[in-house]
This record gives sequence, structure tokens and C-alpha cells, in this order.
Amino acid sequence: MDLTSKNMSSLLWTLVAAAFISGCTGKQQVEKIIEDNPDIVFNAIKKDPKKFVAVVNEAVKTAQESGREDEAKEEAARMDGEFKNPKVAVVEEGRVIFGKKDAPITIFEFSDFQCPYCSRGYQTVKEVQKEYGDKVRVVFKHLPLDFHPMAMPAAKYFEAIAMQDHAKAEKFHDAIFQDQKALTSDGEKFLKATAKKVGADLKKVEKDINSEGVQKRIAADMEEAKKFEFSGTPGFLINGVSLRGAYPAPEFKKIIDRHLAEKK
Repeated sequence: MDLTSKNMSSLLWTLVAAAFISGCTGKQQVEKIIEDNPDIVFNAIKKDPKKFVAVVNEAVKTAQESGREDEAKEEAARMDGEFKNPKVAVVEEGRVIFGKKDAPITIFEFSDFQCPYCSRGYQTVKEVQKEYGDKVRVVFKHLPLDFHPMAMPAAKYFEAIAMQDHAKAEKFHDAIFQDQKALTSDGEKFLKATAKKVGADLKKVEKDINSEGVQKRIAADMEEAKKFEFSGTPGFLINGVSLRGAYPAPEFKKIIDRHLAEKK
């Protein structure tokens, strides 16, 4: 973060105060000194403004790096806890599963068909599936967000197609994420065209999209997402260990490899 004229003042006072506090001078005394002698600060800036800005920027950079390190430690501790006590998701009867049904690794993906980050998540999961083959299966679950108007209709189409044929539902899923812009621009027209393209019976799909079974499944997914504290998309559970967001493949690999190693 570069220093700007807007934030220079607050950063400046913080730095000067920190310099005094690192010795034996109390905070109130430091503030009094600065208030009574503002020329100390401004003379320092005037003498070598570039150096002063560089020092402040370096301090900000150090603080940011320290914050990232703390976050990484917290994340590592959370994951260790979930490896010991994994979160348990439900695989209902008749659920679409991508991959071998008895694979040792199950990735639950809570997703929104219109979310751009979920599109990234889709690409990452494909990459993971390609690398691990029959060792990984994916269970796609729904978390359509309110501000994506086509996410819920797409979820309904997916489940309605799944009632006919799981393979066609998977093809529909892939087609939507491969052309997500068309979902946003063409809406229902695109959903119908895609359902027809994957070979689904469109009349039956249109009848089933608002069926009790479809609505209950999506509602159950959304409720389960809350239980796992997935408020945004995408969210993943990898044999019970959670990832929140569109993480790259190496983050999935770390979790999967650890699970596989512990199974030996």
C-alpha cells in the first residue's frame, strides 16, 4: 500500500508515537510532545520527504506481512482441527455424483451457477479430478445467492435433469460453467437450450423444476451450507476439511494428499 496525502497524517502520528513508546515515554506524554511541538514532525518530512514516505510505507508493508502470517497460522490451526474432527455432509439417495462412487476422497462443492468465483472453482475441481482420477468424487450442492437472479433457476434445471439422467445433469453443469456469460445475458432461454442440448426431455424438465423434490433438495443444500458457515460461494469440504473461496488446485492437493497419506 503506497502512502497518500489522505492517510499520511494518521500513519505519521502512529509511527512517531510508536517510536516514543518503544522507549520509556508514555502514550499521553508522546501525544503532548507532538501537540506542543508539531514542527518536529513537519521538519522531519521537510528535511527528507522521500525517505520519510519510504519508511512509513515499509512499516505498513511489515504490518501487512505480519497480519498475513497470523492469518496463515490461524488457518493451519483450523484445518488441523478439522482433520481431527471432520465436518460431515450428507449424500442423499439419488444424488448426482461426479466420479467413482466409492472414491476415497469426497469433495462437496457448495456453488452458485452464476457466481464468477464458482466458475473458477469449477475449473479447479476439473484440474483436481484430472490429476487424481478415481481417487476423487465430487458432490455438487447448491448455494444460489440472492443477487444472482439466474442461480436458483439454474439449480432447479440441474436437479430436474438429474431426475431423468445423472450423466445429462453433469453435462448440463459443465455447459453452464463453460458459458456462464450466456446464462447472465440470455437467462431462461439459455437454460432451455442447454437442457435440450444435453439430451434432456425439456417438457419433463419444465414440469419438474418446481416440483417438491427439487425445491426440497436445494433448500436442504442451502441449510447445510449455513451449518458449515458457508455464507459465500464457492465453499468446499474435502473429506470434511473446509475451504472457503476459489482456492487454486495446490490448496486442494495439500488436503487430499494428507488424507490419502493418513489412510495408508
